[in-house]
Amino acid sequence: MKKLLSTLALVSALGLGVFGLNNISFADEVAAPEVAAQVEAAPAADAATPAAETAAAAPVTLDVGNTAFMIIATVLVILMAIPGLALFYGGLVRSKNMLSVCMQVFVTFSLISVIWALYGYSLTFTEGNAFYGNFSKSFLAGVTPASLSGSIPEYVFLTFQLAFAALTPTLIIGGFAERTKFSAVLLFSVLWVTFVYIPVAHMVWGGGYLSDAGTLFGGHGAKDFAGGTVVHINAGIAALIGALIVGKRVGFGKDAMAPHSMVMTLIGASLLWIGWFGFNVGSELAADGVAGMVLINTQLATAAAVFGWIAAEWMLKGKPSMLGAASGAIAGLVAITPACGFVGPMGSIVLGFFASFVSLWAVTKLKNGLGYDDSLDVFGIHGLAGIIGALATGVLMSADFGGVGLPEGITIAHQVTTQAIAVGVTILWTAVVSFILFKLVDVVVGLRVTEEVEREGLDTAEHGERAYHM
Repeated sequence: MKKLLSTLALVSALGLGVFGLNNISFADEVAAPEVAAQVEAAPAADAATPAAETAAAAPVTLDVGNTAFMIIATVLVILMAIPGLALFYGGLVRSKNMLSVCMQVFVTFSLISVIWALYGYSLTFTEGNAFYGNFSKSFLAGVTPASLSGSIPEYVFLTFQLAFAALTPTLIIGGFAERTKFSAVLLFSVLWVTFVYIPVAHMVWGGGYLSDAGTLFGGHGAKDFAGGTVVHINAGIAALIGALIVGKRVGFGKDAMAPHSMVMTLIGASLLWIGWFGFNVGSELAADGVAGMVLINTQLATAAAVFGWIAAEWMLKGKPSMLGAASGAIAGLVAITPACGFVGPMGSIVLGFFASFVSLWAVTKLKNGLGYDDSLDVFGIHGLAGIIGALATGVLMSADFGGVGLPEGITIAHQVTTQAIAVGVTILWTAVVSFILFKLVDVVVGLRVTEEVEREGLDTAEHGERAYHM
């Protein structure tokens, strides 16, 4: 009980403590973007020319190149979940639970895809209040092959966002793997997407509370290019809450629970790395120069995190491990996700290195110290690396550090404070609502399998199948 309370206190401290960053002292100078300076230097008369007026009045048309690019990016994000995450998680669990984890990922991704079309897209990306949009596009009403979102078909945009929404709850599964009922996973996923993912996504990306269009930050909202808060912090905190409520696996801390197939985990990690380019680069929604910058940032941060993690292992344990390399890659990918469209290549290397050290500490010292059983380290990697990435964005996006530059009139301290508030809101919202939803699911269908089923393995007990016949 003492360790449980300590872990809950950690979550509260993460949510509330980030608000205290208001007092951090940074240089007050504003790093104005070079692009803004060039725009200011241009003759004002140019804007008034007939050609400029004609260009401004021209309707937005479909861009074939951007459309093809976004279709490929969408498929890459789907690849991250199926089979990427399924194999990554499957290799990390014991062989008797391999199929159960793959099944949970595969079916949850499918279920949330349908939910997104029914009401998820509408509640996230339509005008509404600070937390939700409206139901005007429920059942994809009004979306046609001719309707556009920017320069791409709206169908392509909503499918790209569908992949994000369907992937996020599958990440949470790793927090309570090997002991949770299949029915509980599905029910929780639907409720969680409805009451956690959708409002957080609307707050950050849909014009809600934390966005540039929101009322909180006066037109300069939190910077989350591809989902640091919406996806990774969201999933990491929910996974920790789930691990605490479901409880430890039978034999945790006593029996051997090593990954049954590091080959599967390596294949899954590699597919995640490849698919993440769709995740990050696709978030630019166009095949342009920024997309190119995001591409190199994603690669460099991930590579730096791989080396950072195994270097630390080498020094601390005497041997670098394949598990460490794969974990480092995921930590680097998570950390660069919110920052990839704002920082420079050198900043991405620094961010990847730092995130790998923090996540390594979290999955060893912090996890062992507090005694929680986050089976596949969703909190330690997705949660904490996501927090590091979100906060570091406010610093590394400054032109002084090679980033794209801060908005005019915004200091590093101001942007970091904005990032911290967004992180804090996400943590508190996710922790509280996830706690309530886990308790509700426990009452309705029960969260945990029996000890007998857990010892037998969920593959045969819940699905009547085995991953291997040897």
